[in-house]
Amino acid sequence: MKLATTTKSRRLSTEDTLALWKEYRRTNDRAVRDRLVLTFAPLVKYIVYKKVREMPARCEVEDFISCGLEALIQSIERYDPAKGATLEQYAWTRIHGAVLDELRRQDWAPRSVRRWERDMERAADEFTTLHGRRPNHHELADALGCTVEELRKRRDEVTQSDLTSLNTLVLSDDETTIERIDTIASQDVAVDPLHAAAKDQAKDKFRAAFSRLPQREREVAVLLYVKNLTLAEIGDILGVSESRVCQIHGQLKKTLREQLDDDAPLFQAVA
Repeated sequence: MKLATTTKSRRLSTEDTLALWKEYRRTNDRAVRDRLVLTFAPLVKYIVYKKVREMPARCEVEDFISCGLEALIQSIERYDPAKGATLEQYAWTRIHGAVLDELRRQDWAPRSVRRWERDMERAADEFTTLHGRRPNHHELADALGCTVEELRKRRDEVTQSDLTSLNTLVLSDDETTIERIDTIASQDVAVDPLHAAAKDQAKDKFRAAFSRLPQREREVAVLLYVKNLTLAEIGDILGVSESRVCQIHGQLKKTLREQLDDDAPLFQAVA
């Protein structure tokens, strides 16, 4: 068949496409259907990539291409030339509709929010083209015909409606390289400068109080809390009974409490 040899070298005409489709309907040959799919596959990519800017950042382009290919296959199966449209026209309508449906399915934000998002991007791009820089809040608000407060509100709505990577750049009036993850307040107190300073201060006060203990009490503390020995083992090392070690331990704790009593709030804060 001459059509089979020419399909690879040029784009099929409407007549050739119809002939190929009729061959598929007559033979139900999957290889013929696959040739039709390959013929219109670029159409799927064209439609999807035209909609890329409207897709939330969390969406994968490949998902929409897969959705478009499914719609293309369905259009080949359901096409009826008697209704007047060409296969390409029918496929375009089905693919475009399927991509839009998938976009709405994956995006829970109201259409008004997405409309504001597109308007803000368009206004910012037009301003950048005219002035060679990104607009600030006041300039963008003027371009959109709204107040700065309303602009901030709309931006917050857009941000809240979109799940995105923590490595994406945040919106700002100037060109920045600040990523979203850098704007999230850390819940780790260990990286808090105030907490770190208070912890160092508490350590210094404890060391000073510990240095004022009698030598025997310091020895018991080291053997018990650093060497992790039992009271009996400490008694053997110091040549005293286990009960005596217990008494020394009780005394050193009492002494430290008395010396550090005024700083109790500090130690509670870093506990």
